[in-house]
Amino acid sequence: MKIDLPKISDELPTRNFQDIFYEEDPELEMCQVIDSVFENEVVGRGRLSNMVIKNCRFNHTDFKNIDITDVWFENCDLSNANLSKSSIHRVVFKNSKLLGVDFTESRFGNVQFDNSVLNLTAFGNSKLEKVKFQETALKSTDFFECKLKSVEFQVCNLNGANFEQTPLKGIDISTSTFDTLTVSMDDLKGCKVSSFQAVQFAVLMGLVIKE
Repeated sequence: MKIDLPKISDELPTRNFQDIFYEEDPELEMCQVIDSVFENEVVGRGRLSNMVIKNCRFNHTDFKNIDITDVWFENCDLSNANLSKSSIHRVVFKNSKLLGVDFTESRFGNVQFDNSVLNLTAFGNSKLEKVKFQETALKSTDFFECKLKSVEFQVCNLNGANFEQTPLKGIDISTSTFDTLTVSMDDLKGCKVSSFQAVQFAVLMGLVIKE
């Protein structure tokens, strides 16, 4: 699946993330932010656009209702940040840590999570369209009552993930691994799985498989 990458200017001035508070409405655009620490902050209805953000820490920061468009995050730590009710479009998270992030009730479009950690992250009641999870850890991640359209899980760890009340028709998890998964049989219809995973689901259903 091809997704639209962030549209970012070739030349970007360097700024500190604290500059988001310089304007009346919290906003940063057309810049690069490197090695900033922005932890335990509160940003009301912020906006990020046309940016590269590298080697930054945003632990426990409240970004609720934020709008993020055309942004590249690399080697960043957003663990336990609140990004609920957010709009995230044409964004890449590469080699980043998003442990326990709250993404509930958010909208994602053309987003890629690449070689990142999203264990215990909450996506509940979100809409994901054209989203790619690639070589990413999603252990005990919550996708409760999500709408997934053109979503790929490529070589991910899905152990303990929750897909309750989330239809997986057309979703390919065949290259990913898990020991347990929470999903109803109705929602599993049309999901693309490997032959080994088919056996796993049969066992999880309580079937006794005989050679």
